[in-house]
Amino acid sequence: MLQELSIRHLAVIENIRVSFKRGFEVLTGETGAGKSIIIDALGLIAGGRGSAEMIRHGCDKAEIEAVFDLDPAHPVWGVLDRHGVNADPHEALLVRRELQAQGKSSARVNGQHVTLTMLREIGENLVNIHGQHEHQSLLRTDRHLEWLDSFAGDAIASLKTEYQNRYREYATVSRERRELDELTRQQMQMLDLYRYQLEEIADARLKPGEDESLAEERRKLAHAEKLAESATEAYDLLYGNKGLSVLSKAIAKLEDIVKVDPAKLGPLVEQLQSAYYAAEDVSYQLRDYKESIEFNPERLSEIEMRMDLLFGLRRKYGESVEDILQYYARIQEDTQRLENRDELLKELNEREVRLESELRALAERLGAIRRETAALLGSEIEQELKGLQMERAAFEVRLVNTDNLTPTGTDSAEFLLSTNPGEPPKPLARIASGGEMSRVMLALKAIFARIDQIPVLVFDEVDTGVSGRAAQSVADKLSRLATHCQVFCITHLPQVACMADDQFEIAKRVTDDGRTSTRVRMLNADERVEELARMLGGVEVTDRTRHHAQEMLTLAEAQKSRQDA
Repeated sequence: MLQELSIRHLAVIENIRVSFKRGFEVLTGETGAGKSIIIDALGLIAGGRGSAEMIRHGCDKAEIEAVFDLDPAHPVWGVLDRHGVNADPHEALLVRRELQAQGKSSARVNGQHVTLTMLREIGENLVNIHGQHEHQSLLRTDRHLEWLDSFAGDAIASLKTEYQNRYREYATVSRERRELDELTRQQMQMLDLYRYQLEEIADARLKPGEDESLAEERRKLAHAEKLAESATEAYDLLYGNKGLSVLSKAIAKLEDIVKVDPAKLGPLVEQLQSAYYAAEDVSYQLRDYKESIEFNPERLSEIEMRMDLLFGLRRKYGESVEDILQYYARIQEDTQRLENRDELLKELNEREVRLESELRALAERLGAIRRETAALLGSEIEQELKGLQMERAAFEVRLVNTDNLTPTGTDSAEFLLSTNPGEPPKPLARIASGGEMSRVMLALKAIFARIDQIPVLVFDEVDTGVSGRAAQSVADKLSRLATHCQVFCITHLPQVACMADDQFEIAKRVTDDGRTSTRVRMLNADERVEELARMLGGVEVTDRTRHHAQEMLTLAEAQKSRQDA
């Protein structure tokens, strides 16, 4: 269950902290009071998408924190363990979400950073939110097969995974086969060009980086005479023309008088000595350098011929030797593909046929499970609808084998409903009213709540389009559902609100600084009467509406007692 929810600087909420109990918790208030913000906050906790626009004006961040009390055997503990999140199943679980004004978002679980993908997986095991318009998803037939498979659960899960893995392999092979099959005659004619280019590049025996090294060697050989002449002159000036000897004599002269003024002359002697040794070292290096200079016109000619060859290849195939080698590797692969086209095409065709046969066998097994499950799901939904003032409704999950292989098999599913006896079931979009759609969705939620083990269910105006006895039946269903899990419901219907175990009022107020802020508070017995009276009578609350509200609460308690019995 959700024990506590804290929200700070989210939309018009300044700072609230609310504690909840097990059972049926209802949120009521005037339109625009901020009830949907509570749903948004729970959505963020469950890993929903957030944005900077959700942050309260003038604030740099929004913070949402939720504390959950869960059964030690709940599946979420396994999810946390798989993601390396430290958590003790015997202690509360703390989930925190933060939105930054700069657009960044962060999440923590028990103080540890988690990615939004991880939070989404964790949240799927904690909270299930039914939004105001979610019942419209019943009109999307592509969701119907998904619901059917969810109802089948473990009976279909491993087989479906096996099918999907095989389908991915099949799709890859099929795509490769089509691409190879679509090679044009022009592409096949490219073989001769590719073979010529491969031979030309292979004959060049290219080495990575050789264009740079050849250019460096050519530069040295082309300027060998000038290099040798200048190096020799520099060497002669240092060594041959007694350059070093002059320095040596200067050092000797200073050494004769250094004792007279050691403070000033001593450093000068040291500097001259350093200069002498440096000049001597340079002279030796110059000697070695001029002797290493190679006068080799033949080598220069070889290099220039090689560079001309590389230049020609670069003009055709790339700006550098590395580019040419990459081009070589690419056309070599294309050549092999073209040369082996027929053989490869045959192999891919055989694999595609084999995989298709395996997929159809798996799809047939999936279809058998789905047909059996469809009958069970239809029967269970009819039972749920009977408790929602749709006693004579007929619900059918129609399964059709399309013979087309898809990522989910060869089946398509569609939910059909008949609300009038004697009339055949028809697609929901053609016959169901808004109130009927809401009740069908509630029936589905009730069924899956027992299967999925989600501890917190949130309904945002699930009672849309219902009134009178139908509204009372929705309230009864939500109350019964709350015996299996914690149920939150935003409602405008007093019939639903009176069946709650706790009622929270959401209201706006203007703070001292003139800003609007939303508050949330749990109502006591007297306050519940006043709030229900407001919901019954509108702006003006009378003694009669108060009496009616009290009577509704009394009857609701009696109804819940009968449920418990």
